[in-house]
Amino acid sequence: MSEPVTVEIPHQLSNDDLHQRIEGGIGKLGAMIPGGEVVEHHWETDRLMTFTLQALGQRVAAKIELLEGRVRAEIDLPPMLALFADKIRAKLAKDGPSLLK
Repeated sequence: MSEPVTVEIPHQLSNDDLHQRIEGGIGKLGAMIPGGEVVEHHWETDRLMTFTLQALGQRVAAKIELLEGRVRAEIDLPPMLALFADKIRAKLAKDGPSLLK
């Protein structure tokens, strides 16, 4: 199994604002994976969302943690999609902050 793709995005938002922005942008997050879409998501706690992506016929487990001053996204790519790990990480780092605006 490959190393998960992890990206941290700084923010200065309240927990409520983060929830609203993440809920509103979760579909866009799925599109950052080649051929991807979010097929399921739910909040485990008020600071942890887990979600599942479907991409190129593969199911991908992921989570978003709300931390003090930053949001951490972690995506566990299956071997077939691990080939795209660097591109996915770069896209999340570049476009992820816009999901919090």
